[in-house]
Amino acid sequence: MADVVEERPGLLRMLLRRWPTAAALVAAVLIWSDVGDLTDTIADLGPLVLLLALEYLILNQIGRRGASWPVVGGMVVVIVLLDLLDVVSLSTALVVAALVLLVAGAVTGTPNGRASFGIQAAGMVGFGAIALVGLAVDPDLGRYLIAAGWLAHGVWDAVHWKLERVVSRSYAEACFVVDIAVGVLLLFAV
Repeated sequence: MADVVEERPGLLRMLLRRWPTAAALVAAVLIWSDVGDLTDTIADLGPLVLLLALEYLILNQIGRRGASWPVVGGMVVVIVLLDLLDVVSLSTALVVAALVLLVAGAVTGTPNGRASFGIQAAGMVGFGAIALVGLAVDPDLGRYLIAAGWLAHGVWDAVHWKLERVVSRSYAEACFVVDIAVGVLLLFAV
């Protein structure tokens, strides 16, 4: 009995360290619970691949990994406002924001340097292309492209987590879990 009591603080510490995973699993369940037909699901989840890459590009421009969660919170507010105002599509807004950041980074540089900017720019272009093509093609094919984008971004998160670059480790961990969960959802559950 004494061994069980002694192990609890270790278990509690471990669970507290994994709060990003727990938060991500809650987010994944919320995303999964909102899945509709294939066309609607692709229309909802496709632009978010752009968003995932844009978050990294923004944080690279800021140069402060500690800003990861505030940036995500701010982006959620912007998405809600875009949805409420219904003035411009999320995809259009994300592409415009990405282009502005790409040009600004190319012209003025970034706090993390040219190499980091080049990697984030390539990620933005690559993930953006996957998302936009996935949204433009037949939903049956789009599903696999968008799933590939989510799964590939999960790998992107894992690399950034391991290297401790651009985003906070807690954000990279949470994003990895959500990305893999959504990718699997698109492959097998829709």
